[in-house]
Amino acid sequence: MTLEWVPRDNGSKDHILIGSEHWGTEAPCTVYEKKPLTSPDGKEIPGLYVAWIRLNNPKQYNSYTTEMVKGVIAGFSAASADRSVVAAIFTGTGDKAFCTGGNTKEYAEYYSQRPSEYGEYMDLFNGMVDAILNCKKPVICRVNGMRVAGGQEIGMACDLAISSDLAIFGQAGARHGSSPDGGSTDFLPWFLSMEDAMWNCISCEMWSAYKMKAKTLISKAVPVLKQGDKFIRNPLIITDTYVKDGEIVYGEYKTGAEAKEAKEMMKELPVDFELLDKEINKAVWTFANLFPGCLIKAIDGIRAKKKFFWDQSKLANRHWLMANMNYEAYLGFNAFNTKKITGKDTIDFIKWRQLIAEGAPAIPETFAKVLGTPQQ
Repeated sequence: MTLEWVPRDNGSKDHILIGSEHWGTEAPCTVYEKKPLTSPDGKEIPGLYVAWIRLNNPKQYNSYTTEMVKGVIAGFSAASADRSVVAAIFTGTGDKAFCTGGNTKEYAEYYSQRPSEYGEYMDLFNGMVDAILNCKKPVICRVNGMRVAGGQEIGMACDLAISSDLAIFGQAGARHGSSPDGGSTDFLPWFLSMEDAMWNCISCEMWSAYKMKAKTLISKAVPVLKQGDKFIRNPLIITDTYVKDGEIVYGEYKTGAEAKEAKEMMKELPVDFELLDKEINKAVWTFANLFPGCLIKAIDGIRAKKKFFWDQSKLANRHWLMANMNYEAYLGFNAFNTKKITGKDTIDFIKWRQLIAEGAPAIPETFAKVLGTPQQ
């Protein structure tokens, strides 16, 4: 006996929660695009797609505005609920930056001294990280350039990172008035040793893609500079030697005449993402040839460890970041935002510490003593 007598609704339902109103094409915006899934031989697979979510603000190194954050949330929500999507790719426009974090101009000119407003913004930011971590499709961070500050944080929320070997990675919070509490303080200790995580988080040093590959933060660093018909590895980075004079030098920056020569060479060489995108496609094709239910269950099992500290800390961090918009964030973001006026992108840190030691109040007169002044 068959079950044809059982009532059924065989229509197709749409589970996408947010519409396309937060996506765009003109910078600054977030671009959402569905590209056909392709096999290794370049054949398009009918009815299956890869969702590309692209931060599009290249003039400001793909820093995200408030509206762009909404676009990222909408993008991952759509990719997650779209049955035809195999995987999601998170990237940026151009070859200079994946993302350098929040839009400092917006932070300085609007959110500083508006802590309640910044708290609302941080709710959106937390929603962006959650949207990545909760996406029911594997997420690859296609690191097309700098992955710094908040860009590093949203990048680490992704499942894999495949990077241009020109990219640099690091934090900027403690130098520019904030703390990297949008994910770095939660995620870095999972990726790096505790001491590497500590130093990378607080020092504001920029580490190369090869150093981050060696320290297991990313999956692969791929050459993107083309010399004639051949790809060459980033000439500014030591990649042909592991140890020198007892020190690990692989992934470190060249110095002196070698660095100068490398920089001159790089000015003449075109950037080509052919190999980077081949690696991306290879990973996506691997995903496509796995049971989708088993795949996402395994991915969510790994993500759960990343989410453990994130979920415990994100709300308390939100409240502190909000309050700090009246204090050091005001100084840091405005110093950076006015560097073309003052010639300086940071405050006078030593003077600031001296004022704190004297018990100086956090008032405009005190702030004026450590911020730069307009150049004549």
